Amino acid sequence: ITDKQHAVCCCDEGWFGDACQFQEECNLPNKKSKELCKNQQGVVCSSRGTCHCGSCMCENSDGRGLVTGRFCECDDSECLDEDTGEVCGGHGQCYCGNCYCAAGWHGDKCEFQCDISPWESKRRCTSPDGKICSNRGTCVCGECNCYDVDPSGDWGDIHGDTCECDERNCHATYDRYTDDFCSGHGQCNCGRCDCKEGWAGKKCEHPLSCSLSLDSSLKKCRGTSNLPCFGRGQCQCGQCTCHPPGDSRVHGKNCECDDRQCGDINGEVCGGHGYCSCGRCICEVGWFGKLCQFPRSCHMSDAQSKELCETSDGVMCSGKGSCHCGQCICSPQDWWVSGEYCECDDRECDKHDGLICTGNGLCNCGNCECWDGWTGNACEIWVGAEY
Repeated sequence: ITDKQHAVCCCDEGWFGDACQFQEECNLPNKKSKELCKNQQGVVCSSRGTCHCGSCMCENSDGRGLVTGRFCECDDSECLDEDTGEVCGGHGQCYCGNCYCAAGWHGDKCEFQCDISPWESKRRCTSPDGKICSNRGTCVCGECNCYDVDPSGDWGDIHGDTCECDERNCHATYDRYTDDFCSGHGQCNCGRCDCKEGWAGKKCEHPLSCSLSLDSSLKKCRGTSNLPCFGRGQCQCGQCTCHPPGDSRVHGKNCECDDRQCGDINGEVCGGHGYCSCGRCICEVGWFGKLCQFPRSCHMSDAQSKELCETSDGVMCSGKGSCHCGQCICSPQDWWVSGEYCECDDRECDKHDGLICTGNGLCNCGNCECWDGWTGNACEIWVGAEY
């Protein structure tokens, strides 16, 4: 059959479905089957289909097969052009509810035609460093749509014809507590600080009246970190002022102690089984782990323990950790591996000034969960009380 749109599978005996993907006889227990059909949020077939032997049969009431995906998580009706009813206006392909347009077309439903060639469009969007929209925006018909990274502001921190200006570079990490650019001592021009008279430094943080040079001041503030005041305070003339002001959990000569690191996102310190010392948990006898979350002994057999550590595909701790008392202990050599089954990669969490979640939140399965007062993809935006 050459017409793929009308191709029909003739299934072998014992199999059925559009692609012969469902088995008529199922040997899986009902509970295991349902577990395999749950999406990331734990909803069976995203409430848009039924579960059959560990596979989702998606709703197809209109006969067009618009609900797709392993867990019926994709709704391709989002791609339909409201006027014509065509998928992506007939000028693109739909993947999981998003239109990918053919060359020369753009728009959410590929409804707009571009009057310049793809080559010319790419040329106009190329930034001075040779990247398309500086890797901080999308190119649409020769124009860059820059990503808006500051939901609390009136406009994005990123601007310029090719998104080459990033105002975030004018904010020091500690400066997120105010709206001031360049420590309040300079002007931000396309992501670079031009300092007022009497001030120096990348963020205009150094007073020239200081008896120390800028390098000496920063060196004194660094201690054992590569960031002044461990990225948790303001360095001025070799002295650190830790932030947030008045929060005793961040302390030390170089703000090296961050006791917030001892708590989970709900604020429980060291799992209730230890105390915090300079940002590290000291566990009670019988408990261990970064947050004292693992008991040293438990009342279960090895088989029971391993069963709790297996993912739905039967792999223990995603192959990236060991099992203890029914809980996965992720490989300490790979700091970025985390999650209940060691299935997460914390390298995917956003950074600011080289710090994961800017040090103002916890990385949870590739996404930053911010502490109170902070927002932004990297918890880099302070929305709490002004100081």
